[in-house]
Amino acid sequence: MRTSLFSFNLPAELIASEPPKTRGSCRLMLLSRAGDEAPVHLNMRDFVSQIPKGTVMVFNDTRVRKARVFARNVNDDRLGEFLFLQRSIDGDWDCIVNDARKKRVGQHWCFPGNVTGSITGTPAPDRRTVRVNPPIDECWFEAHGHVPLPPYIRRADNPLDVQRYQTVYARRIGSVAAPTAGLHFTQEILQELTSQGIEIAWLTLQVGLGTFSPVRSENVEDHSMHAERYLLPEATTRKVRDARESGRPVLAVGTTVVRALEASWNGKEPVAGEGSTNLFIYPGYQFRVVDQLFTNFHTPHSSLLMLVSAFCGRGRLLKAYNMAVDERYRFFSYGDAMLIR
Repeated sequence: MRTSLFSFNLPAELIASEPPKTRGSCRLMLLSRAGDEAPVHLNMRDFVSQIPKGTVMVFNDTRVRKARVFARNVNDDRLGEFLFLQRSIDGDWDCIVNDARKKRVGQHWCFPGNVTGSITGTPAPDRRTVRVNPPIDECWFEAHGHVPLPPYIRRADNPLDVQRYQTVYARRIGSVAAPTAGLHFTQEILQELTSQGIEIAWLTLQVGLGTFSPVRSENVEDHSMHAERYLLPEATTRKVRDARESGRPVLAVGTTVVRALEASWNGKEPVAGEGSTNLFIYPGYQFRVVDQLFTNFHTPHSSLLMLVSAFCGRGRLLKAYNMAVDERYRFFSYGDAMLIR
């Protein structure tokens, strides 16, 4: 399967560089997972009315770390950018870096807060292993880090992003990108869902390089996903099992939830506990757990676009995307939303 099949023309002005003025005010496209029904154009305020009583909605409660940090080279005072992905058992950090060819093993960098970083490895062309001294913690990131906005948002982060590039239910810190489908939900919408008899369930998938790394291979099947950690509580698997047994739908809020739930499948049911997944979902995949999907509009050639194509069909999805362009929907992390059922 050619990666080029997952492409569409998107005018640059439709890429949302700012969040909507009010959380929960985005446009919403309703798309049928099967059949020939035309997409329906709604608003997020219509969302609750579209969800049947008894539906189990699963959310990712991860919290975004201020993982983008700037440092200066000890020798030439050159400024560099480091996106801290995850810490290894021995305390070193895996980082995505800018201008990677100039960041070599053995270099020393001065980070804010009197922290020194030494480059000790090159796990990938755009990544470096960094050993920091003294060790850093979440308080350090909060004090010195920046919100890790996606690269297609071509501006510096600002105080509004601290709030808006985070879901209202974010709890477990560790992600380097937001589970962006969740950005549309307010506490009022969550309360309304509960009052209408919709069951809410939670899991945590720490969003890392695996979710947002572009598919660079010519053939889809040659792409390898990086592993991401997840935690699936027993209470969530119980709600999902009960829904499946009684014929009620399971609605995943975002592609990260899809990957965690599908990765937990043991052949009979989803299994609770901690895990790590490099599951790559593209057309041909058979979904075992998820029946409905709430998601954003994704970038061309991305694994996210391929996952959604697997869920509802590539042709159907790209036709809906072309309609979204014609209707001037806003795309990507701060953009509008789609409900597929």
